[in-house]
Amino acid sequence: MAMRLPFPSTYRRIPTLPSLASFTPIRRNVAMASAKRSPKRLKYSTPRFTKEGEFLSIEVDPSGADSWKLEPVIELLKQGAVGVIPTDTVYAIVCDCKNHSAVERLRRIKKIESSKPLSILCRSLRDIDTYTMGFPRGDGHGHANVFRAVKQCLPGPYTFILTASKELPKQCVGYGTTSVKYASRKNVGVRISDDVVCQAILQAMDAPLICTSVKGPKENEWMIDPTAIGDTYGPEGLDFVVDGGVQVAEPSTIVDMTGPYPKVIREGKGPILPWMVVEDDDDSRLRQDLVSSGT
Repeated sequence: MAMRLPFPSTYRRIPTLPSLASFTPIRRNVAMASAKRSPKRLKYSTPRFTKEGEFLSIEVDPSGADSWKLEPVIELLKQGAVGVIPTDTVYAIVCDCKNHSAVERLRRIKKIESSKPLSILCRSLRDIDTYTMGFPRGDGHGHANVFRAVKQCLPGPYTFILTASKELPKQCVGYGTTSVKYASRKNVGVRISDDVVCQAILQAMDAPLICTSVKGPKENEWMIDPTAIGDTYGPEGLDFVVDGGVQVAEPSTIVDMTGPYPKVIREGKGPILPWMVVEDDDDSRLRQDLVSSGT
């Protein structure tokens, strides 16, 4: 008769574990559930800039001979930094126009209300066509065809006020105001700077840069010394300054292209041309806002 061996007490039955494949749909369902719970977080997924290092100041040759030095600045801008760069007029505080948190920081640093419009530095006329409704080309209703004349001015020391398109984020054109009349205005100042350092930065970006002039403590006074700019705005949260040397305080000429004719609302570095109309009694709110912030 065969003997039955006793079952060792040290042996225990190991419960059967579910296969790895059985966990896969659970993990996928959890991910889908989390996505459904936070749609706003997914919609505004632009990474926020986290300042880890010290304030950055880079000296560059105004001729652009050492443009390789701009690589850290370009990377910072893409991450959401706010800094100062030279233009063909005055120094400008800039950030990526498509980075919502960067635009908010720029407004805080410069103390610009959310209801006030900002200007954009464009890479080319193609950017202007993308982010605005373009220049008037004549429509038989009083709008003159000045597109060819404008092309001769750009790049150059002009800011043209145009109607913004839907491609331009709303925080660039002003929002949040209680004035219905002003809130309906979707205008923005556009610039194509004739400065090699500025253009080198712009050409490396994926979109235009928001820009506003670096103003001094007094009315109609611009800061022209990059060292003084860093000392003043660094403590306010500015991340970097591109030092292209001390500049002459010559802001751009601002021309409003949204009416029936091109109207000069600020005379600056750009010469007044025959097709531009000068009116001295323009005290509109739009004029005041753009004159105070335009480069």
